[in-house]
This record gives sequence, structure tokens and C-alpha cells, in this order.
Amino acid sequence: METFSSYFSGIADPRAKNARHDLLELMFVSLAAVMCGAEDCTDMALFARAKLDCLRQVLKLEHGAPSHDTFSRMFRLLEPEPFEAAFAKFTAAFAGALKGVVAIDGKALRGAYERGAEATPLHLVNVWAVEARLAIGQRLAPGRNEVLGVQQALALLDLQGCIVTADALHCRRDTAQVILDAGADYALALKANQPKLLAQVRALIEAEDPATGVAEGPRRAHDRVEGRSAVVVPAHGVDFPGLAAVACVQADRKPADQPSDTNVRFFLLSTPLSPQRMLQVARSHWGAENQLHWVLDVAFDEDACRSRKDNAPQNLALIRKLALNTLRLHPDKGSIKGKIKRAGWDDAFLFSLLGHMR
Repeated sequence: METFSSYFSGIADPRAKNARHDLLELMFVSLAAVMCGAEDCTDMALFARAKLDCLRQVLKLEHGAPSHDTFSRMFRLLEPEPFEAAFAKFTAAFAGALKGVVAIDGKALRGAYERGAEATPLHLVNVWAVEARLAIGQRLAPGRNEVLGVQQALALLDLQGCIVTADALHCRRDTAQVILDAGADYALALKANQPKLLAQVRALIEAEDPATGVAEGPRRAHDRVEGRSAVVVPAHGVDFPGLAAVACVQADRKPADQPSDTNVRFFLLSTPLSPQRMLQVARSHWGAENQLHWVLDVAFDEDACRSRKDNAPQNLALIRKLALNTLRLHPDKGSIKGKIKRAGWDDAFLFSLLGHMR
């Protein structure tokens, strides 16, 4: 609790002055509840009542177990921006010095929509440290503007020495400059949304000797045979902030009982990479989908969460990421879902998880 308090104590309590329950204790209980499988504020209240004696070993909880309304009020009123800034600092201390690839990707909270607006749910930008396997940042995409959300998320982070990857939506001059200002390099996907820039990159790649590239495979995985190749070329004559090289990654796939297909992707790089490293960077970007978004939906039922009022969806999403980071970095082996069940069944394991946050 001391470590948790040292990073989150600066968050202002938005509730009335006569609120009975301490804000940090509420946040700590909600985190413990999510690590034990709680999906909403009702579950958190049930958890607090069931584990009251256990929780009082580390918390005061002078007024007993908080109610559903108490948790709901806290998450609805809590300002997300200071919470997200504290989360970024806490995770940076938890993970140590970040290195390698940092993937940025958007995710919709499917259950968090205004009445009659199911097609436009709340949209978040998530920042994923691939090698550390940690969610290190989150930001709301204002008005579903993912570009602005990415730039605001990056401003919270120290990414010195990292390589930031993003899809073609973020292949923009302003986003590239924000990445460079954060101390990082970029590997930005380039598609037909920027035809002139794409034509310049194609010309550079086509003029290069294919023998300078590298190929790997073919190999069988996920019921298909896939081979990939990469070429990296110095970016002579291309005007883009910090641009040092351009790359082409080609994937040839043959799914079982289906025709083969070829996918060619182009990238802008602020630092020259070897073709072999380029293949690793291009593949690692999808860790944000496979190891973060998929796990949040399957293990934490994020898309099924119906919290939609005020700041609650955004704050609950951050609590889930904090729980995921804690579960993933615990040294015991096992799936995330298995660890969630163990935490709910075994108080000793729950305290082991909470004690690992230091």
C-alpha cells in the first residue's frame, strides 16, 4: 500500500468533503477486486464485503466495506488525466528502464456509448511496451480523434531509446515530431492515404538491389505457411521530420485450402535498422492487439462492461490495465485468467500479487 500511495496520493479527491471512505483505499480495493475477477462497481462492493477482514490487514477501512454507489461515484467523478499521469509514472518505476518497441494502437470500449449511439463508443489510445509486456499509457481520443489522443499519450511518457510503432493513420509530420520530442525513434506504417510520400518511398525501394534485403521462412504457423522479407533504404530526398530510412516488408502467405496472397507494407524510419531488425519491429507491433487488447476483452470482459457515465469508462479501463500489469509481472507461471481465479480463491496469492507492486 505504501508504494501505491506514493504514486497515487497526489490525485485530488473530487468527492464532497464529508466523504467517509479514503480515496486511496477505494482505489486500492478496486484494483484488488479487478485482480480477483471483478468486472464492475457492483462486483467491487461484493468483493469488499467478502474480503473485509482480509483487506483490513493492509487498510483501515474505518467505515466498513464501501458500497456500489461509493465505487461508482468515485470512478465517475475522478479526473482521468491526473490518474493516467500517475499510472504512467507508477508503471515506469515498476518496469524499470524501457527499451525496444513501444506500440500505439486505438481500442473502442464497445459497451461505453451514449444512449442511441452504439456505433460510436468511447475510443481510447493504448500504449504498449512490447519487450516489457506492459501497458504503459492510456489516453482518451477526444471526439474519437485518435491522432490527438496519441499525441497527448506520448507527452506523458519518457521513451528515450525506444522505437515507437503506429499504423498509417499516425504517419504524420506532427506525430513524428512528438515521438522525436519524447526521445524515441519511430517506425510508422505508410499507406495510400499519403500518395505522394508513398510514391517517393516506392521509387527508393524499387531502385535498391533486392539482394541487400533479408528473407526468413517459409515457416508453418497458425494453419498457414508464411515467408517474409524486408528491405531498408536510406531516405535520400524525402522531406519528413527526422526521417533517416524507408523500409518495405513483404509477407507471402498460403493459408490451408486457400489461394496464396502477398502483403506489402512500407515504413518510415527515424533510425536506420537492419532488415532483420525491421522484420522484428514490424511483427512486434501486433503485440498491442494480441497481448493487450485481446487479453482485456477475454480475461477482463472489457467490451462487455456497461459503465458509460461521466469518467467511469476511462478510469475503469485504467484500473484493468494496472491489474493486468500486476498479474503479468508476477513470477508465478500460469495464464492471466488462471491467476485471476487464484487471486480470488487464495488470499495468500492475492497478497503476493499486491506485495509485488514495489
